[in-house]
Amino acid sequence: MTAEGIQISEDDYPEMEAVAAIQRGLHAFNQEMGGPYDREPVTVLARDAQETVRGGLLGLTYWNWLFIDWLWLARDMRGKGIGSELLKRAEDIARRRGCTDAYTDTFSFQAPEFWVGNGYQEFGRLDHMPRGHSRIWFKKPL
Repeated sequence: MTAEGIQISEDDYPEMEAVAAIQRGLHAFNQEMGGPYDREPVTVLARDAQETVRGGLLGLTYWNWLFIDWLWLARDMRGKGIGSELLKRAEDIARRRGCTDAYTDTFSFQAPEFWVGNGYQEFGRLDHMPRGHSRIWFKKPL
């Protein structure tokens, strides 16, 4: 127990309510400090003729920014302009929602040149994450 009577514990498998309490608390604090952020998901999918998802983009819009969390294409779908089309569609959604900027992070082995080719600019890098590679942050005005 701490001086305040709070018990600190480690938990490899926390209950969903514990996770939700942390998320609610941080969201409330963020909005108190930065204003309401009206978080809305952005989902753009690439499906084949059989309706199988072959790629897609998952993100969020909030505080006038588009955050691109995930962008993935099956290997045989890469290099055909599909990724750029997914990104363009997500940026269009973000603009309609009043977003003025976009950002993402990626790894050096995940084609950072794709982001540069789509108008994004590197603004941060964490080398040796993972060892032998880098984690890279990109942004773009919309």
